[in-house]
Amino acid sequence: MEIFMKPPNTVAMISIFRLIFFFSIPQAVLTSSSFTKLQLPSNVFGPDSLAFDQEGGGPYTGVSDGRILKYERSSSDFTEYAYTTPTWSKEVCEGIIEPNLGPTCGRPLVLGFNYQSGELYIVDAVSGLVVVGPGGGLATPLATSAEGVPFGLPDALDVDQLTGKVYFTDASSVYGIREIIQAVGSNDATGRLLEYDPCTNQVNVLMKGLSGAVGAAVSRDGSFVLVTELFANRTQKFWLKGPNANTSEVLITFQGRPDNIKTTANGTFWVAVNTGKFLLPTSPTGQEIDADGNVLRTVNFEAEYGTTLISEVQERGDDACLNLYVGSLLASFVGVYTLNG
Repeated sequence: MEIFMKPPNTVAMISIFRLIFFFSIPQAVLTSSSFTKLQLPSNVFGPDSLAFDQEGGGPYTGVSDGRILKYERSSSDFTEYAYTTPTWSKEVCEGIIEPNLGPTCGRPLVLGFNYQSGELYIVDAVSGLVVVGPGGGLATPLATSAEGVPFGLPDALDVDQLTGKVYFTDASSVYGIREIIQAVGSNDATGRLLEYDPCTNQVNVLMKGLSGAVGAAVSRDGSFVLVTELFANRTQKFWLKGPNANTSEVLITFQGRPDNIKTTANGTFWVAVNTGKFLLPTSPTGQEIDADGNVLRTVNFEAEYGTTLISEVQERGDDACLNLYVGSLLASFVGVYTLNG
């Protein structure tokens, strides 16, 4: 399979945050039966995260030039759906990868729908937490700070479909997208897990001192939220309800570096885990875990992605025909794996 070279500038800077200090894990026990590329438009990279609307449409994804795109199955291509900044323009931004244009064009990373309202919530590395109404278009800003501390690098998001609350992370409270190397060098541990309540428009800080908080996923029953820590190689569980409410515990420690985490229809979770030697990821994998931190299965994507870093694995379908949608900050396509029973 083709191995994509690292795009320059902004995408490369983001990916450095996820490339440092990888280690090996045991041999994967499950491989894909087929693989399809959903190709992005020309000169566009970096589908970090994926979302599907209530009707199953999509995937939707944010890309390197600041757009949110929607995959149209009828035409088998991506179309423009939304923007995170009012200054985005086709002439200045489309197909351009330039870090100085971040404030102008935006850089949407992770996104998720509220199925009741049809709104699409997005964390943008520059603009913070924003929301797009049904039908797309220009996003509305919601938050750029919490407890008086500006977001450094918003980088994960999930929506509780029961309450409408949005759980997201600030990967670093100190370093922004153009200071990733410093964050890595200092082993930064200023990340935060945050909660946005659309009823009050308030942001609450649930956890502090996280080491590269790059993933968040709320449980199906809304009793807890999981947060992945890139630098600490682990996922923590923060209890929202029950006798342990407002406390946290380490759920699982990986032998690689975890990135985005996504909840499945069955209540399990898929985590993108990149493993390998120092500075060179050699085995992009997806690991499905349960609510107790047990690894249920592992999918190795090395045959299709080579040493290319992946950022997300999201499950659609059922055990008879299971599709795994794969995001990557370094690829020019969304990968779709079909696993047959």
